[in-house]
Amino acid sequence: MVVGTAIGRSGGGGGNRRAAPAATPSDGAVARATQMPVTVAAPAATVSIADVGDTMMGSPPWGLPPSGGRYLFATVKQDLAGNVVTGNLEGTLTGYTGTSKCGKPSPTCFAFRSPPGFAANLKHAGFTVMNGANNHSHDFGAAGQANTASALRRVGILYTGPPGTIAIQHVGAVKVAILGFAPYTWANNSTNLAGVAALVRKAAREANLVIVHVHAGAEGVGAQHVRPGTEYYLGENRGNVLAFAHTAIAAGADLVVGSGPHVLRGMQFWHGRLIAYSMGNFVGYRAFGLGGVLSQSAVLQVTLKASGQYVSGRLRPVQLSAVGVPSPGGYGIADIRTLSRKDFGTTAARISASGIITPPPGQ
Repeated sequence: MVVGTAIGRSGGGGGNRRAAPAATPSDGAVARATQMPVTVAAPAATVSIADVGDTMMGSPPWGLPPSGGRYLFATVKQDLAGNVVTGNLEGTLTGYTGTSKCGKPSPTCFAFRSPPGFAANLKHAGFTVMNGANNHSHDFGAAGQANTASALRRVGILYTGPPGTIAIQHVGAVKVAILGFAPYTWANNSTNLAGVAALVRKAAREANLVIVHVHAGAEGVGAQHVRPGTEYYLGENRGNVLAFAHTAIAAGADLVVGSGPHVLRGMQFWHGRLIAYSMGNFVGYRAFGLGGVLSQSAVLQVTLKASGQYVSGRLRPVQLSAVGVPSPGGYGIADIRTLSRKDFGTTAARISASGIITPPPGQ
């Protein structure tokens, strides 16, 4: 059973764990909530986390999996193990709302909706929190996004990502805040770095640990490398992922995990905190472009102390079938090792051939 809450951006609480520059709140109206003070947790208490990339369980007109999709996670379920199990929900859990960004179903316009009942597949796989800050969470308008949150709530999964939302999961005496950001109006805005810092600082006041999801960056086989500056895809501003991640950590994030490029990217330690810049595709039934690096994925397993200190981490390699169903294997670990070294140098995560993740010297 997941014990947790979703709250707005009210103020109050204790001090931040990391100094950060002054920032103003991000744009958009948000619900206010009663301040939830940080639980006193033993310094030695730990939280185990499993995190994955883009997950879409099938959608018209491309098709839905047989047997209600109950088998989709069967071969990787053993790796989805942790106190907090989370990933990016690439799409919605809704019936047709009468509003679609495509106007009408089209094989060339990607609007994703899986049946609301498919939330049970996520629950059975072990997920406790799903990120809804991405370019597909609003494919069927505000109603589709609300239906998604309701479908997850019914099975006991928290939903994060809409403006002002902080999902808080209780792991014993430890409070874990999970936030989602993306460069869209229906999400916490990843391009407003002042707003990012403000919301992360608020989460750090209200929880012991802060996990940040960001759905950003260019897409496709040419987007494996993390480069300085703003990234674009089809003319759309997808944000500066380096600046975002470093801002989030300065404000109090303990783990930053990216999605959106649909390929794996490198990993970096920044002031002792791990950044995984993209976990690639995880499930994309019959609707994702796949093959080569697009079919390589991984489960990121991390253990943190209640103080935020990194304890250990490991990658479990995953590869997607031709129809987008995951299974163990592939060469994702080797790709992440190479990309980390090339893109981050002395701050790159050290990753062994078996996927063990350790900080570089000095971190």
